[in-house]
Amino acid sequence: MTIHWCGTGLSAIPGLRRLIEAGHEVTVWNRSLGKAQDAVGDLTQRIQAFDMDALTAKVQPGDLVVSMLPGEWHVPLAEMCLAKGAHFASSSYIAPEMRALHDRAKAAGLCFVNEIGLDPGIDHLMAHALIADYRSSGAINSANDLTFLSYCGGIPKYPNAFRYKFSWSPLGVLKALRSPSRSIKDHAERNVDRPWNAISSYTAPLAQPETFEVYPNRDSLPFMEDYGFDPAWRVKEFVRGTLRLNGWADAWKDVFTEVETLTGPEGDARLREMSDTFWGEHAYDEGEPDRVVMCVSLKAEQDGALIWHKTYVMDAWGDANGTAMARLVSIPLSMAIESVLAGEIPPGVSPAPHDPKLVKRYLDEVGNLAQHLEVVDHLA
Repeated sequence: MTIHWCGTGLSAIPGLRRLIEAGHEVTVWNRSLGKAQDAVGDLTQRIQAFDMDALTAKVQPGDLVVSMLPGEWHVPLAEMCLAKGAHFASSSYIAPEMRALHDRAKAAGLCFVNEIGLDPGIDHLMAHALIADYRSSGAINSANDLTFLSYCGGIPKYPNAFRYKFSWSPLGVLKALRSPSRSIKDHAERNVDRPWNAISSYTAPLAQPETFEVYPNRDSLPFMEDYGFDPAWRVKEFVRGTLRLNGWADAWKDVFTEVETLTGPEGDARLREMSDTFWGEHAYDEGEPDRVVMCVSLKAEQDGALIWHKTYVMDAWGDANGTAMARLVSIPLSMAIESVLAGEIPPGVSPAPHDPKLVKRYLDEVGNLAQHLEVVDHLA
């Protein structure tokens, strides 16, 4: 049984190295053989130039293909896995085209696990743990008003004037600025066309509380079902969002103004040009530490009185072993790969596991990856 790991970009390496060092049979596929050699050449010589035809010829039934390639590759690789009888894994969001493969993958006994990196991934695990905790508490009541907040951001450990630095191509961040979001606020659906129209303030309950700018990200509503929210529950607020340093919106206001004017092929070309400029001006320097802050919170109130409130809070930063972003994206993914091979994840297309044993095991490992991880009980 071979793990075919495709892509050795900046966020892939710690998890890939972990699998090789654990003795798994891993073949590494990357467009640049030199970059792959630099990343894992001290551990393995099973490195191949990525080519879809060459990969397809090598994949055998029962193998597992990992996509750490750009998003457009995930579905073609998963479809190839269906044809070859192989499993699939990625850290990315489940696209509708991926979800459409669920029935066929399940019927074939194949696991196509996604959304098991940092965000999405660790945030899902924290949400499952909080919901399970709330369900088992004496506080659960259908009359409670529930507030669920999940915020995550990769930010510079040492703030700069731009209030942000890039771990990889800025193009994805720029495109996301044009994306609408859907969440719940004051018991009603909230639709926002641009992130900068929904920026608010959030104080993270760190050992030294710290305030950040936050905004809703993508469509939060489908995750209510994934997290196990009872349809009868009264949801006052539900948002999955992005966290940024204070001052980010002001530092980026000219970027927002220009992004809003860009349309069509010319607009896409300008976005790529902006991306190249930002990569040159605001990428992390060699050895410069990044920082990741994540807070996932569930609060229950009744008639305005606080009944139950807990928050997972994580703070991690780059060290001599590499960036926080890389280890928090790729190591949970590597754990899910091991779970697939061990038969611990059911067949079909799925996000991060919700099985309590796996959630605990994965979060215990996250505790080793972050410099700070705790569950804050706001009523304690």
